[in-house]
Amino acid sequence: MTYLRRTPYIIILLSITVWCLFFIPLRAGADDDIARRMGTVTLYMENDFFYKTDRQYTHGTKISWISPDLSSYRDDPHMPSWSYPIIKNLPFINDPGYQRSISFSLGQNIYTPEEIERSDLIRDDRPYAGITYLAIGFHSKNDRRMDTLEFDAGIVGPHSYAENVQRVIHQWVAATDPQGWEHQLNDEPFINMFFERKWRLFREECSGGLGFDFIPHIGAGIGNAFTLASTGGELRLGWHLPNDFGTYIITPGSDNNAPLDDADSKLYSILHRAGAHFFFAVNGSAVARNILLDGNTFRDSHSVDKKHFVACFVGGIGFMAGRFKITYSHVYQTKEFETQEKEQQYGAISLSRTF
Repeated sequence: MTYLRRTPYIIILLSITVWCLFFIPLRAGADDDIARRMGTVTLYMENDFFYKTDRQYTHGTKISWISPDLSSYRDDPHMPSWSYPIIKNLPFINDPGYQRSISFSLGQNIYTPEEIERSDLIRDDRPYAGITYLAIGFHSKNDRRMDTLEFDAGIVGPHSYAENVQRVIHQWVAATDPQGWEHQLNDEPFINMFFERKWRLFREECSGGLGFDFIPHIGAGIGNAFTLASTGGELRLGWHLPNDFGTYIITPGSDNNAPLDDADSKLYSILHRAGAHFFFAVNGSAVARNILLDGNTFRDSHSVDKKHFVACFVGGIGFMAGRFKITYSHVYQTKEFETQEKEQQYGAISLSRTF
């Protein structure tokens, strides 16, 4: 009976979804007038539950909004007048002739040792830690290059509310209740700055829509939470590749899903151009500081000896339908600290809507 009562609502929801995918008027041309007026929202969810583990990096959630093109900050009605002099003088993101946009993000990551059923301090495993943050990113791009300057501000420790979130989720799924959160890192506010540059190289597409591209990147971050440098790249192969800068897991500078021009598959209706592709990515990081392993900056806390070089390998599949893009990634990460027994594996899902 409960199912029957819910049936009308399910039908309504499906009808709205079908209407959005098939009948919202979409068109694309040779220029980029439509893409420049579009904003994009992306929801990220990462969890090691996909591989039946509950350790190390165990959960991450992030929601981001990327603005339409703001190439002329001074004339844009969405921008407060006081922000123009600040943005104008930021490095890297004010090259003439480039599209410019701003992103806002809210996220939380949760980290635990492997034996969460233990209530004692596990000295040779990573600390319990949660990190909750707000981020603002400034993006500059053309059809070959994208630069991102991002500022993150947040808190590590009990007031990240990671413990509360994990306990609630574990109650929902009847999983083991974690017993060691009393040993988590202390509260510490943080500010971090990140810069990343990406290139789109070797982009080719056949008349049937089959194509590939390669998107290398370099980046660096500095702050009391993370200080590091990184480099890597992503190879994509499939039908009607999106004209964006790739699929990233939850990292600073990961907001790449906004369409670059009107040829992007996300600006066509599903009846005219759906798309699917495989992607393979690798990233290597040289880490000078990671508060989640090194412990609190100004107070004593649990810590472990981190590895200074960490590699991450990602493989997945993405689909475009109407203005939606959905991806699934399998992530394999090398050991982050000296006493870590196993490499990390987890699954990552992202869902974007351009509007």
